[in-house]
Formats: sequence, C-alpha cells, structure tokens
Amino acid sequence: MSKLSRAIVAPIALISTAVFSEYGLNMTEGVTSISHDIYDLHMMVFWVCVVIATIVFGAMFYSVFAHRKSKGAVAAQFHESTKAEILWTLIPVVILVGMAIPASKTLIDLEDTSKAEMTIKITGHQWKWQYDYPKEGISFISNLAKTSKDSVATDVDNLNKESYKTGALKVDNYLLEVDKRMVLPVDTSIRFLITSNDVIHNWWIPAFGVKQDANPGFINDAWAKVDKIGTYRGQCAELCGKDHGFMPIVVDVVSKKDYAKWVAKEQAASAAAAASATQVWSKSDLMSKGKSVYESNCAGCHKIDGSGIPPIFPAMKNSVIANGIAAEHIKIVLHGEGGMPTFKMLGDTDLASVITYERNAFGNTGSVVQPSDIKSAR
Repeated sequence: MSKLSRAIVAPIALISTAVFSEYGLNMTEGVTSISHDIYDLHMMVFWVCVVIATIVFGAMFYSVFAHRKSKGAVAAQFHESTKAEILWTLIPVVILVGMAIPASKTLIDLEDTSKAEMTIKITGHQWKWQYDYPKEGISFISNLAKTSKDSVATDVDNLNKESYKTGALKVDNYLLEVDKRMVLPVDTSIRFLITSNDVIHNWWIPAFGVKQDANPGFINDAWAKVDKIGTYRGQCAELCGKDHGFMPIVVDVVSKKDYAKWVAKEQAASAAAAASATQVWSKSDLMSKGKSVYESNCAGCHKIDGSGIPPIFPAMKNSVIANGIAAEHIKIVLHGEGGMPTFKMLGDTDLASVITYERNAFGNTGSVVQPSDIKSAR
C-alpha cells in the first residue's frame, strides 16, 4: 500500500472504530439534573409519537384490508362533517398542550442560573478554551493534547504492522484529550459564563446537557449540577475555522475534598508563575519552555519546523518579524494581526519564552525576550 493510501485509510479506520464503539440508539441520559429532565422530555415525546404512529398506521392498514374493493366496500361520505372537523382539530391541540407544559418547564429550568453556588467563565479562542475561576483566582488555557495530535501520524506509520491489524495498537480518546482539564466539584450547582475572543465557538458536553454558543462580544450562560464523579468529554460544536476539529473539552468531576486540594495546588502554581515573571530568565531556560508553549499554541499554523502554511500563516523560519525588532514581534503575538489571533491570555513568562523560541529556533537570530518586556508591552 502506498504512503498516500495509508495516509487516507488510517484516519478513516481509526475514526470508524471509535464511532462504532460509541454507537447507540438513544439520546445520552447524562449525569446532571437538567440532562435527566431533557432525557425524560425526549422519551415522553418519543412515546407520544409511537402511540400516534401506532393508532394512525393501525387504522390505515385496517381500513385498507377491511374495506378493500374486492369485498365490495363502499366509501363512507362525511364531507364537511362538523364532528370530524372538531375531532381532528381538538385532539392535536390537546396532545400539543400536553407536551408543551413539561417542555416549557424544562426550558425555563435550563435558563435559570439563580441557584448557582459557583461561577466559571469559559472563553473560546482559535483554537483552544480558556477557563477562569473568578472566586478562586484561577485561570488557564486548555489545548488539544500533544499525544492526540501525534496519534494519527503514528498509526499511519504502523498501519501495515501485524500489531495494528490485530488491534493491539489503539488510539485512546482520539482528538478528545487535552493538556489541562477543567475540574469541577460533584453535587455543586455551577454557572458557566460562555463567550469568545474571536469567532463563534460552541461549548458542548453531551453528558451535562449543556450546548451553548460562545459569541464574541456577548456572554451566554448555562448551568449544571453533576451528580456523578468521573471524566466527561465534549467538543466545539460550531465550525470555527481551520482547527475546529481540534478543540476538545475534558472535565474531571471530583469530590469536594479533592476539588479543594486542586484549587490549593492551582493557586500555588499561579503564585509561582507570577513570581517567575519578575525574574530574569536564561536563554536556555526560555528556549526549553518556549518549545513546549510553541508546540501547544503555535505549531498548528506555523508548523513544528517553522515552515508555516503560506500565504495565510507565514513561516517562522527566516521570518522578518522573528529576526527583526522584538517590540514588533511582541505586539503581533499580544494583539494579533490578520489571520493571527491574539495570545494576550497567556502569562508573561509563557509569552516571553515562546517569542524567544521563535526568534532563536529554525535558524533565526533574533534577540531574547524577558517576562518584564511582555509586562511593559501590555
């Protein structure tokens, strides 16, 4: 099999396996109170439709059989019958009202965030999610995990190996794994404030019963109260650009005790990051950290080797910007330009390291940028 054939077949085989392994005939019941209500509403409407279909098609098939022409049946004449008009108007109205009452209750409950015990702000970026916990003072970016990015290339190379054919090689959570997960406490009513920094995204977790647009310049809200500890996955459900398929969502729901430990750990990490931003870093340390930040945030457009995707995403190798004035480079990374989105949501140390990496990797000969330079530029 040629390399091109293997490159085409491998992703299809992997995706097909994942799809059929998760295939189900019904709607996801979910793990939140609102998702249970949505599921119950879905099942109620389903059974109403089943009953209607049974009665209508049963009557139709009976009429076709019992009143067929070969038996000498003569069609009944009830044109403009008042009784028939009332019946086929009144019965659908009763059915629709009967479904509208529980549906309205569920829709109202879906929008009622007044009983929230905590709030999390979710911001969509091309192509990653940002999570802010205002009360806890925690903020971080969640990207597609590097292991998930590399999995297709690995399995394309292994496609003809016996271990692949026998199913020994598998892709776990293909395109549904992230480098940093959102963490939530169980049995807690949580309000989500959802917005976007660039284009329209959509934050969707089927198990939560939450699917809400992230619109730039607007804040939509949703809520969930998860009643079961576990890991839950979702995706961006709005076609948001080149890497739309690489914006997974992973949420770990933990006990309240474990959540408190996670908060303390994240707060300590934030304090350490703030302290590191006041230090002067060596070039080698900036390059080491910058490589990791570049691969998580920049390589999707500018490529791992810095070759870019011209003309939309220019190459970093031999770049006029990367080899030019540092202030101009910082300005573009902070505020974006053309097809380049803003990256001001990253910390000063992360930005200083990735800019230093871009200016000194791929054969470039730019200067070193310190966190203090980023702080001044903001």
